[in-house]
Amino acid sequence: MLADALGRPLRFIVTAGQVGDITQAPALLERQSGDAVLADKAYDSNALRETIADMGAEAVIPSNRTRKIIIPHDEVAYKHRNRIERCFNRMKHFRRFATRYDRRTIHFEGFIHIAAAMIWLR
Repeated sequence: MLADALGRPLRFIVTAGQVGDITQAPALLERQSGDAVLADKAYDSNALRETIADMGAEAVIPSNRTRKIIIPHDEVAYKHRNRIERCFNRMKHFRRFATRYDRRTIHFEGFIHIAAAMIWLR
């Protein structure tokens, strides 16, 4: 999920449970603009950092422990990453989202659109 600076959902892609989120990050960032992209250590890859740089934004991503050369990040800006977590928590207030009752992806995506619209209206 991609969220704005206020923690409101902008875009999402539903993947299988065993698929890593970083595989969909370039698709979420496509045609987006901004000054910085905040993400956690799981999104630390050279390819994603290059995509973010091509956008003209700063990658505020802490380096993974396995990285040989640590890339510094803006720790003050990184403190605002909790806004995406807040976005997920707001979505989880809807029980149907939190437990994923829907068996078909198309139904689950439809509900995500409804929940996101309700969050934007707050």
